[in-house]
Amino acid sequence: MDRRLPTQAHDAEPPAPVPVREAESALWHATQIAIIGTFLIAFCALLYFASTVFVPVTAAIIVGGVLGPLEKRLSEHRIPEWLFAAMVVLLMFIGLQIAAVLLSTSIIDWVKHAAEFSNTLQSKLQVFEGGLNAIHELQKALGAKSAGMSLDVAPILQMTAAFLTPTLAELLIFFATLFFYLLGREDLRRHLVMFFAERERRLQTLRIISDVEENLSRYFATVTVINLIIGVLTFILSWIVGIPNPAFFGVLAFACNYIPYIGPAFVIATLLAVGIVTLPTLGHAVWAPLFYLGMTTVEGNVITPKIVGTRLTLHPFVILIGLTFWTWLWGPIGAFLSVPILIIGLAIYDRMTPENEPKLPE
Repeated sequence: MDRRLPTQAHDAEPPAPVPVREAESALWHATQIAIIGTFLIAFCALLYFASTVFVPVTAAIIVGGVLGPLEKRLSEHRIPEWLFAAMVVLLMFIGLQIAAVLLSTSIIDWVKHAAEFSNTLQSKLQVFEGGLNAIHELQKALGAKSAGMSLDVAPILQMTAAFLTPTLAELLIFFATLFFYLLGREDLRRHLVMFFAERERRLQTLRIISDVEENLSRYFATVTVINLIIGVLTFILSWIVGIPNPAFFGVLAFACNYIPYIGPAFVIATLLAVGIVTLPTLGHAVWAPLFYLGMTTVEGNVITPKIVGTRLTLHPFVILIGLTFWTWLWGPIGAFLSVPILIIGLAIYDRMTPENEPKLPE
C-alpha cells in the first residue's frame, strides 16, 4: 500500500526561514534609528531648557559669521581684530539703545491710554457685532456662558513687551560671545580645519566655513538694505495716512521684516489696530495695512529672490517649518534666527553632497 502523501502536498516546500543576518541587520538599523531619535529629543530638550545660554550664544555666532568677511577685509588694511570687535559691540549696543528708546516711548504711551484705546476700538468694531451676537446666541442655546464684546489692550501690550524684551543676562552673554568670537575668529577657524587628519576633510571643512560666512553676509546685506527701504516707505506711508508716531512704525517694519511671515503679519495687525483707534473711519484705517501688505508681498516674492539668487532662495514650506520649530523652541529670537540657521544648513548640505563636491587633483 502506497502511503505517500498526495503529489501537491508532497512537493510543497516549507517557507524558507529568514536569514539570521538579515534579522540582525534590521534590528541593528532599528536600534540606530531609536538612538538617533532619542538623541534628537534630548538635544531639543537641552536647547529649550537652556535657552538662556544657547540663544545669545547662537545669535552672537551668527552675527560674527555675518561680519567675518568684513573683518577679513579690514584686517588686510592692518586694522586690529580687537579694535574691530570693540567697535562692533559698541555700535550694536548704541543701536539697541536707540531702538529701545523709540519703541518703548510708544509702548509706554499706549499702556497709559490702554483703557481709552480699548473703548475706541470696541466702539469702531460695532459693525461686526451682528455676527458676534449670532455666535453668542448659539453659545447660549448650547448652554455655554457668553460674555459681551470686550477688548482689553493693556494685558496684550504688557505680555508683548515682556515676550520681546531680552534679559540683562542674555544681553551680556551675547555681547561677550560676539566680542571674543570676532577676536579669535581666525584661530577658531584654524582649529576646526586642523581637527581632521585627512586633506580632503580639511578642505571640505574650510569650504563649508567659507560658504557659511559668504552666504550669511550676502543674505543679511541684501535683506538689510531691502528692510531699510521697507522701513522708510512705511514711515512715509504712516505719515501720509495720519497715523501718529510714524517713526515707530518705520523702525518696527524694518526690524520685523527680518522674520518671514510672522513679522509682516505683526506689523499689519499693529497698523490696523492703531489706524482703527486714531483715524476717523475703518476705510481710512485699512489703507496703511493694505499698502504695507502689497509692499511686503512684492518684496518677498519678486525682489528679494531675484537679488539674493537661486542659491540662497529657500522653499517657502521649508522656511515655514523652520520658522515654526525655532519660534516654538526659542520664541521671537528663534524666529529671527530661523532663516540664518536654514542658510547654514543649506551650505553644509551643498558641501556634504558628493555631486556638489569638486574632485581633488591626483
